Amino acid sequence: MKYKIIVDSSCDLNSSYIKDENIGLAIAPLTIHVDGREFVDDEKLEIKEMLDSMNAFKGKSTSSCPSPMSFLEEIKGADKYFILTISSKLSGSYNSATVAKNTYKNPEDVFVIDSKATSGALVLTVDKLVELIKKEIPYEKICEKMISYVDENLKLLFVLNKFDNLVKNGRVSKLKAAIATTLTIKPICEACDGDIKFGKNAFGLRNAKKVLFNTIGEKVKDFKGKKCIVSYCENLEVAEKLKQEIEEKYSFESVRLIPMRGLTSFYALEGALIVSFEK
Repeated sequence: MKYKIIVDSSCDLNSSYIKDENIGLAIAPLTIHVDGREFVDDEKLEIKEMLDSMNAFKGKSTSSCPSPMSFLEEIKGADKYFILTISSKLSGSYNSATVAKNTYKNPEDVFVIDSKATSGALVLTVDKLVELIKKEIPYEKICEKMISYVDENLKLLFVLNKFDNLVKNGRVSKLKAAIATTLTIKPICEACDGDIKFGKNAFGLRNAKKVLFNTIGEKVKDFKGKKCIVSYCENLEVAEKLKQEIEEKYSFESVRLIPMRGLTSFYALEGALIVSFEK
């Protein structure tokens, strides 16, 4: 039996990520709109060019999710399908995927997963799907396991330099962002049931990174067999340092670095760090 995993571009992956002839991977791109220009979040997108355009533009930049047709066009070439999207509370991507599923001639062969997060959390979910498929677990059982995996096994923490686009697009309140910016307080944020939650505060980015690092240890009971992903935006050196510190302190099975694609960079902006891990 052939399977296909379809993800939106908030996953920060490219289409060559999976190396298995029985498991396909397709990525449905979101689109970023800046001052009349469209930046399609595909593998050709120049992230720095997009960010420079956003920084030069004083108005509101926006993003749009893949259309139902974008997902529907990818439901081909396999027997069973999984569609994985960014949190439904942050984007209409999940709704588009659901419309695509219901439009497909055999909707029972398509399972749509709300990641309730973004970036590395989607990568870990893709990894889990591949693992279960390779174990030849029945399709319906995989669907059941993936619901509990997303709800119970994943955690996403992040630190941002700026909250501009999250505020402009209604993802966080102006008051919280103003406090973080004006007082140089850097809150440690986390994905909480699909929403953004402000957690512990730190003064300055350096201290925030330390608090983020310590919070990882508080969230994981047993590191054995668990995976961790550090996503970064235009700050590779800082991300590499954090990765090294995580590897030295915590016994994750693996710690990987992944550069943010367009959609994640659009919201996180330069200097951001997102840490996704199994707890």
